[in-house]
Amino acid sequence: MAPTPTRSTSKSAPAVHGSAPLAERLDAARPYVLSLFRIVVGLLFACHGIASLFGVLGGAAGTNGGTIEAGTWPGWYAAVIQMVAGLLVMVGAGTRGAALIASGSMAYAYFETHQKLALWPIQNGGEAAAMFAWAFLLLVFTGPGPIALSRLYSRGR
Repeated sequence: MAPTPTRSTSKSAPAVHGSAPLAERLDAARPYVLSLFRIVVGLLFACHGIASLFGVLGGAAGTNGGTIEAGTWPGWYAAVIQMVAGLLVMVGAGTRGAALIASGSMAYAYFETHQKLALWPIQNGGEAAAMFAWAFLLLVFTGPGPIALSRLYSRGR
């Protein structure tokens, strides 16, 4: 009778650098991609506020390159929130608090301005407000990631 084949109990060799499963490599990059996401979202948000307050980058929406008059409700206050919260989120300082304020301001903008026009964001022009609201809400829960100004201060403690 022929011998019965046995299973090998030896473990396979460790993965060579670069040959790790894709999921492992993506998981390892996740914190850094989160930081890049935060930086881009913060920058784009800040650009809206800077455009509205200073008339650059095309100016405030509907002003033909102009600015929003100081103190007008809600546009001027929204622009200040966009600029300040966007810059804070971008550099990663006070990210969770700034993101919470930014998310709330965009939810307010969506429901107060856009939702009245039509049900769906594609119909009412509220896509940017909805996307910013959800992106900032995500940052409230995930935090700034490893590439953040707040990480420099937390290391010294």
